[in-house]
Amino acid sequence: MTSKVKLNIVKLPNYDEALALPSYETTGAAGADLRASIGPGESLVIHPGQRLLVPTGLAFEIPHGYEVQIRPRSGMSLKTDILVVNSPGTIDCDYRGEVKIILGNFGSSDYTINHGDRIAQMVIAPVLQADFQVVDSLSDTERGSGGFGSTGTN
Repeated sequence: MTSKVKLNIVKLPNYDEALALPSYETTGAAGADLRASIGPGESLVIHPGQRLLVPTGLAFEIPHGYEVQIRPRSGMSLKTDILVVNSPGTIDCDYRGEVKIILGNFGSSDYTINHGDRIAQMVIAPVLQADFQVVDSLSDTERGSGGFGSTGTN
């Protein structure tokens, strides 16, 4: 069973009405695809080693107690050298500006993002905030302070 949360969307002046709103491509999808809103017939070139902020033309009103996570699309990550750099990116519930996606080119050739390309996916998730408590010590566990491969490679 899939739960639904109301997410208000504002189409900003740079949004192209011909573009689809964020959409779930299958009934079981967790992520809704986001599209580049650069302008009809326009494109952006991401050079090797470069990062670019790609506009979507959308702003969200995320309900309190939730966040929107920006994640790469798996096919794009597999088939290109383009990655969502700060993955997952977080859009907090109190942010009201345009949703923009930070894409980076980790390849050796230019990559073109065209207007309307699906560039990332968004997942809405509940948020818990910590009640930070300073203590003198932490409870013991079998692992202790071991990290970064301390449990083995297999």
